[in-house]
Amino acid sequence: MAEKKKEKENVTPLVRKYWLQRYDLFSRYDEGIKMDEEGWFSVTPEEIAARQARWCAGAGVVIDAFAGVGGNAIQFAQLCHHVVAVDIDPKKVALASDNAKIYGVEDNIDFIVGDFFQLAPFLKGDVVFLAPPWGGPSYKAIENFTLDLLKPKDGHSLFQVAQAITPNIIMYLPRNVDVLQASALSWLSSPPLNVEIEENFVRGNSKGITIYFGDTLFT
Repeated sequence: MAEKKKEKENVTPLVRKYWLQRYDLFSRYDEGIKMDEEGWFSVTPEEIAARQARWCAGAGVVIDAFAGVGGNAIQFAQLCHHVVAVDIDPKKVALASDNAKIYGVEDNIDFIVGDFFQLAPFLKGDVVFLAPPWGGPSYKAIENFTLDLLKPKDGHSLFQVAQAITPNIIMYLPRNVDVLQASALSWLSSPPLNVEIEENFVRGNSKGITIYFGDTLFT
């Protein structure tokens, strides 16, 4: 109890709102889950991450291009054969590795510290998952979130890099994203990729938009 009280006292004002939602982010939070400040507002809520993983259940290798503290990689590892989790921040990779151990899936994930754009030409996989930085909580103030606002590169460039690996791509984007613009990425392939668009909710609140490109026949 004293440890939990101390943890709550150390929560920054920016994180406080997300700390109240900690069990939505990781159901096993109390077993030792750790996040840095950015992780609190960028990790995919567990319910959504599990749904995204079900789309490609049975896939051989899933590449998580911006793994952060591991929320998605953990869920992919539970339903797919193997995950390659990439993040440019070594601290996040260390946190993600520790969090994977709590869920017992660390042996199914290769964690790599590096820049996805530099590593992509050397990566092989059946699915690429893209949840690039949205620019922090301030993204909510934008009425129509366009792909050029994604970081560290615009959505078109990001999609093309992933497309060179596999046509099966999952993008997790802000709830205020320009859906028509994002779904039009399918036309970068010939013939155009199949597209599924899903609005994601947690406890009745919209959290984001997932767009699935390509096939779902992995099982």
